[in-house]
Amino acid sequence: MPFFPFAILRRAGWKRVLLFLALVVMVLAIGFLHTYTPGQYKFFHDTYRRLAYFPIVLGALWYGLWGGVVISVLASLAFIPHLVLYISGPPQAYLSELTEVVLYIAAGVVTGFIAGREARLRRKYEELSAKLERSYRRLARQARQLLEAEQQLAAGQQLSALGRLAASLAHEIKNPLTSIRGIGEIFCDEFPPGHEKYEFARMLIGEVERLDRTVREMLQLSRPERRPAAAGELQSLAVVLARVRQLVAHHLERKGISLHSEGEEAAAEVLCDGDKMVQVFLNILLNAIDELGPGGNIWLRVERREAAEVAVVVSDDGPGIAEERREEIFDPFVSGKENGTGLGLAISRRIVEHHGGSIACCESQHGGACFTILLPQRPRWRQGGRAPEDLLVADGGAEAS
Repeated sequence: MPFFPFAILRRAGWKRVLLFLALVVMVLAIGFLHTYTPGQYKFFHDTYRRLAYFPIVLGALWYGLWGGVVISVLASLAFIPHLVLYISGPPQAYLSELTEVVLYIAAGVVTGFIAGREARLRRKYEELSAKLERSYRRLARQARQLLEAEQQLAAGQQLSALGRLAASLAHEIKNPLTSIRGIGEIFCDEFPPGHEKYEFARMLIGEVERLDRTVREMLQLSRPERRPAAAGELQSLAVVLARVRQLVAHHLERKGISLHSEGEEAAAEVLCDGDKMVQVFLNILLNAIDELGPGGNIWLRVERREAAEVAVVVSDDGPGIAEERREEIFDPFVSGKENGTGLGLAISRRIVEHHGGSIACCESQHGGACFTILLPQRPRWRQGGRAPEDLLVADGGAEAS
């Protein structure tokens, strides 16, 4: 085993090496003064004896037991030339000086032992503190996981109840709705356009269609999911975004809204279930178009992220969404529109999460709403490998909520 302090000092670094060398120089300097100061200067020799305790104590405090022993031995060796001067004198003279040497070593050993024990206790407490910190983080993580599990369970129970309700509604309402719509169409044929009763009939048909859409969306949200899309059925996200731009082009032109696209070359690397993701982006874009007035702007930006993920950021300069509502808008039946079903964004989140991604809402840098859809380059199908339910895309658009 290498002699102390060199093995320990090499591990400790240059700062501790320099401190140790400073203590050695201090001990040698005191010994030099002891040796070459004339014997009649008793005051100075008494001072040198006491000064020698200073590096001994520091060595013990900084380096533990071995530091105290080494520095005290060095101090004793440096004291020997002065001790030789008293050998020829009476015994009480050099015995008094020899006692000082014994006290040097005793001071180094005792102080080093105490300092070493304190250092071990400090390391033990630091280890315990680190363990407590790790336990706290693990407990916090488990608490978050438990909370998420409870939320998922509550959502599952809500969807289960919704499924039963939707099945009942579909059975009880579907046939009467078809009959009511047929009656409305008969009234439309009976009266010419512009007639008061013709307009009432068109209103009746419109409300029936809206109710029919609500029932179908409830079924889409609550039904068990199908198998995931096969590899040959997946589409590039760039193709999906191009389809979406075509579908919303008429709506944008009609309201005088500008759509700004950026970074779509990154979307070419991402594969997804094309029809389902078209529904997601249609829901978000049509919602934005409904909220914007003439001259409004929508920005669609694709960004590469870490871990083979891509983010699609859709933002606008509209009125935005209040902070307290940015999470609940993804819950079923929560809508900011007078005639909205509140199911569009819930279905969108289900599709994105089934791909292994996430969707979130925040405030846009332009003052409006900002939706960020995070997708892996390859779908990581969730929920036991089942794909999301087919979603309604009718008349070249989607029902936005």
